[in-house]
Formats: sequence, C-alpha cells, structure tokens
Amino acid sequence: MTTIKKPEARPAKKAWWRRPWVFPLGLLVTVFLVYSLPPYLGLDAAQSRVPAPAGASWYYPVLVAHIGFASIAMVTCALQIWPWLRQRYPAVHRRTGRVYVFAGAIPASIAGFFVALGAAFGPIGAVSTVLLSLLWFGFTVQGYRMARARRFGDHRRWMIRSFALCMSIISNRIWGIVWFLVFTPQLETTFGGSEPAMVQAIAGITTWTGWVLPLLLAEWWLERGRGRRRAPAPGPADRAPASTT
Repeated sequence: MTTIKKPEARPAKKAWWRRPWVFPLGLLVTVFLVYSLPPYLGLDAAQSRVPAPAGASWYYPVLVAHIGFASIAMVTCALQIWPWLRQRYPAVHRRTGRVYVFAGAIPASIAGFFVALGAAFGPIGAVSTVLLSLLWFGFTVQGYRMARARRFGDHRRWMIRSFALCMSIISNRIWGIVWFLVFTPQLETTFGGSEPAMVQAIAGITTWTGWVLPLLLAEWWLERGRGRRRAPAPGPADRAPASTT
C-alpha cells in the first residue's frame, strides 16, 4: 500500500506590524534624501555642501556621481531588507539586489574612495572614508558572490554588513550633531578658541563613529543569531531529574 506524503507546512509569515523597523527605515531614507539631494540636482558646484579642494576640477563631478549612486544604493538596500517583498516577490528581490550591487554600492564606493582623496575635512576623515569605501566595496562583492554560489546564509551575512555601511551616512549626520554638542563647550579650552580646529576634530570623529558603530552593531546582531542557532537542544540526560542515593 502506498502512503501519501503530506506536504510540509510552510512557516507562518510574520505580519508587517511585527517588523516595526520597516516603515521607520523607509521614512528615514526618504527624509534624508529629500533633504540631501536638492543642492546637487542642478549640478551647480556653488551649491555643494562639501567644499572642493583647490585646483581639483574633477572633484565635484565625482562627488555628484558618488551621491547619485549612493542614493540608488540606499533606496534599493531598504527594499532588499523588506521581508514582505523578499518573500512575496523573490524575482523583484533579486532584480533590486542587482541594481543595489551594480548601480548603487559598487560605483558609489569607488567614487567615495576618490572623494576621500580630496580630504575636504582633513586626513583623519580621509582615512576613515577610504577604509569605509574599501569595506563597502568588499562586503558587497562578497555578498554577491555568495548569492551566485547559492550560499544564501553567507550572502545574508555579507549583505547585512554592506547594509550597515550603506546606511552609515545617516548615522554620520546623527553623530555629527552629538559631537558638536559635546565639543562646543570646549572651544576655548581644548581647541584654544580655534573654531576651524574644532570643526575638523568633529568631522574626523564623526566619520569614524558614523560607520564603525553601525558595523559593530551589525556584527553583534549576526553573532547573536549564530549563538541562537548553535545552542543545543536539551537531551534526555539534561531533562532527567537527578538521582538520590
């Protein structure tokens, strides 16, 4: 007699309201881009919020390219981590993933590397941005390679790191406000009354905390998830009551 194998039950999908970070992230990205993009839409170098180094005519076009590609990366990255889209429309998830990699993160990180060479905010910020660009490029490429190899667990881990660096520009703005509030009272003491010295210090510290802290948070999140999966289930010996003699 043949037995009919029942189809495996699919895991229940979580409702959107059980993932409370989805809507705030999308709103945060939208607000950030609405605020950040307008000065660059007219391609007027005089409207740039980042000063160009003297004699570097190449700087502004590369900066605009970096901002444009990074904007694409932020939008597609937010879509990539949206569980509903990933589960309901996997083909759309794959296509937006390719846009994120090839029209967002990779060209944005390459342009960001050259923007950092201009060192608009000093050598401390330049070193930070160079390292950020290299890591963002490497994490993204490695995540794409893992997807191509169908190693989706590793793909997810590398892309979470890429996501942390992609969104670090928002964290950067938040930390800039924090460090401004911290160091302004020290203008006359720590910085000897030199406002340019204080601004350079704030910019340098902000560039480091802006991406290092999100990346550390992402690593903590990943290790927390691995620890849960590695925890062994209690065996019979663990559940059995201790014998008395």
